[in-house]
Amino acid sequence: MSKRLFDILVALLALLLLAPLLLGTALAVAIDSGWPVLFRQTRVGRGGREFGMFKFRSMVKNAAATGPYFTARDDPRITRVGRFIRRTSLDELPQLFNVLKGDMSLVGPRPDVPAQRSLYTEADWAQRCSLRPGLTGLAQALYRSDSTEAQRLEADLRYVREHNLRMDLRILLMTVRRLGGQGSN
Repeated sequence: MSKRLFDILVALLALLLLAPLLLGTALAVAIDSGWPVLFRQTRVGRGGREFGMFKFRSMVKNAAATGPYFTARDDPRITRVGRFIRRTSLDELPQLFNVLKGDMSLVGPRPDVPAQRSLYTEADWAQRCSLRPGLTGLAQALYRSDSTEAQRLEADLRYVREHNLRMDLRILLMTVRRLGGQGSN
């Protein structure tokens, strides 16, 4: 089975099974901080092509205009519901639509915002952008959000060099276990 076919089948199944959770999360965001419930952020994908990545909105409206592209642990722009959906990674679920569109894969290096381009050498950036970015990746499976830039880069480049369907399945299982074990991170 090809990686793309696997991505489509799993994303469709996940969207069907998680539909009540997606609707509940959307409702919680709307009640807590109004509309819109989705946030679209420019990210860099395969071949360096920019695309709009979907997330449930976890910050106040127009947060990008009031701070940097990254967030700190106690960022005042994060809403009450936003803290919960970030901690549980529910904010990432709309990216299943990016997987269906072909902008992303289930597994691959997480997509960076264009401003992060300056963190890489030309060769590392080219390697990183040689694959579709993922909903999860080796760095997320190993470290969740607690990696250094160097650890994340090393894991991303290792994935680019070694990726295969078996590794993807292992990373998906590791990610599910890590999320299941997370309560307060």
